[in-house]
Amino acid sequence: MTSDVKTLAAIDVGTNSIHMVIVQIKTSIPSFTVIESEKATVRLGERCAQTGNLTEDAMQRSLEALRRCQEICRTQKVEEIVAVATSATREAPNGAEFIRRIHEELGLYIEVISGQEEARRIYLGVISAMELRDEPHLLIDIGGGSTEMILGDGRDPKYLSSTKIGAVRLTDLFISTDPVSQTEYDRLLGYILGSIERPTDDLRSLLQEKNIKSINAIGTSGTIETLAILHSKEKTGLVPSPLQGYEIPFADLENIVWRLRRANLDERTAMVRQKRAEIILAGALILLETMRLMGIPKITLCQSALREGLVVDWMIRHGYIEDGWRYQSTVRDRSILKLADKYGIDTKYAKQVADHALSIFDQTKGIFHEWSDNERHLLWAAAMLHNSGHHISHDAHHKHSYYLIRNGELLGYTESEIEVIANLARYHRKSEPKKKHDNFQRLGSERLKLFIRQASTFLRLATALDRRQIGAITSIRVVCSPRTRACSLQLTPKQHHDPCTLELWSLDYKKQPFETQFNVTLSVSLD
Repeated sequence: MTSDVKTLAAIDVGTNSIHMVIVQIKTSIPSFTVIESEKATVRLGERCAQTGNLTEDAMQRSLEALRRCQEICRTQKVEEIVAVATSATREAPNGAEFIRRIHEELGLYIEVISGQEEARRIYLGVISAMELRDEPHLLIDIGGGSTEMILGDGRDPKYLSSTKIGAVRLTDLFISTDPVSQTEYDRLLGYILGSIERPTDDLRSLLQEKNIKSINAIGTSGTIETLAILHSKEKTGLVPSPLQGYEIPFADLENIVWRLRRANLDERTAMVRQKRAEIILAGALILLETMRLMGIPKITLCQSALREGLVVDWMIRHGYIEDGWRYQSTVRDRSILKLADKYGIDTKYAKQVADHALSIFDQTKGIFHEWSDNERHLLWAAAMLHNSGHHISHDAHHKHSYYLIRNGELLGYTESEIEVIANLARYHRKSEPKKKHDNFQRLGSERLKLFIRQASTFLRLATALDRRQIGAITSIRVVCSPRTRACSLQLTPKQHHDPCTLELWSLDYKKQPFETQFNVTLSVSLD
């Protein structure tokens, strides 16, 4: 295999199924080709009614499916696996424990992503497979536990939403009769309409604001693909291969839903395969009512979604995609700046703190730490947002910063990366990280905890270096002597005659965590 070809696996641990694609990436073009796929219906979303926890049976089914995925990866000589978990895992009280168990038993690291981030990566997957021609499209992805709606034209997504309704979730909540009773159907319909009211209202307002009269719709994932197969079999007796681009008119979908609600399980199984027959009505009804509220005459199937989006996101992160995808490569930076603006952060001051923190990070790399560029970026993000808690109150603003960042719906980041950013901001002042702190324990990984302990000391020093918030220090030179365990900061002031008294006092006050963490004595001098 040539050096510009890489083999990557992308795994989606969903509420209903675990899906994997293995792709060969031609980095010089760049493009990718799916060479293998695997799917297992594990029903991870069948949670304990009393506690909301993932059940032992569901977790065991998932572990077995992931073990099979690993075997296929070994056979295909996969170089790297990118894996994410979505709705069922992120909502279950024992979701983090399940992720740790996967790592302990299989050595597989899985990131839990937010609904908004799931929507963004679905969008990446779709636009990698379909040309939107600069025309607005509504993307609808109906999963087992959530439904994502995205408005985009091939460039930056204009709207991203994730709603807690899915085929498995709603079947478990509302359907116990077979065929479904009128009472249960009415409750199901009412719940769906109540859930999609807000995103569809938002979308209609946005379209009206932009004077868009009509919109094309694209559907992704299992429910819509199953409906496309059923529709094509009934219309032509054949199932096109591939199904990509297959269209289902609204009127035909309405007829399918009408028949599904009157059919029992055996009759639905004759229409679609059994595992899908159990949940197809709820999923189809979500699609039908979304199309009805949005006035959509037909839906077009796209067979690329989250898994392909994971591949595209990996390519962006590793610098293989630029040009037409350039806006996506900066999505993380822009998401941070957007949140900073929302919380009224002085970005000029924040940038100064970030520059100082990164300068210390860079100059101590290879001496005190070996963190990568990704951790460097997380430190930058935390520095830019460390004062966001002032939006709520000056008192204990570092704790408020944690909460606001944690719930700020940052895009381009995994849940654990957001947790790291929030924790770094939390520890830019006052208490150091402690085992008893719930936010620190949520990190789970000991590696991430070590990064927080070390990088938070850089952020503490950086905030001290701009104590007056006037950019008093223009540059920092870090001189370390590992043999004598001595380290000095040689500072260049902006104004030659400025004694920087407040900055020096603040550094003396804040240096102890740095000294303790790296077992050095820190001294400071002005050039």
